[in-house]
Amino acid sequence: VQLQASGGGSVQAGGSLRLSCAASGRTFSNYAVAWFRQAPGKEREFVGAITWSESTSLADSVKGRFTISRDSAKITVYLQMNSLKPEDTAVYYCAARPLGSSSVAAMYGSWGQGTQVTVSS
Repeated sequence: VQLQASGGGSVQAGGSLRLSCAASGRTFSNYAVAWFRQAPGKEREFVGAITWSESTSLADSVKGRFTISRDSAKITVYLQMNSLKPEDTAVYYCAARPLGSSSVAAMYGSWGQGTQVTVSS
């Protein structure tokens, strides 16, 4: 499955953004989709994921602020980011793998191109 991430931008702390990850070539049926982020000089880290059955998981650092959802057509996965902090600044990537989700980046075979999120204080 090919992925296209979009929706990044620059916001002030406390603001919100919604990222989108769109599938092309097929739907997300029977796929788990995850969001990862990578800040300059840091390793890529897990943000959250949604399984094919719409079970979600989130990293502790974003719980209560971020939510993951999927449209009914199973073509787009969203990452709603509220109460953004400067430490959320990173390039955000979506990734997909068949069936179950994982917090390990190496478990995902399909990746989007990344979208920059910048949060200023």
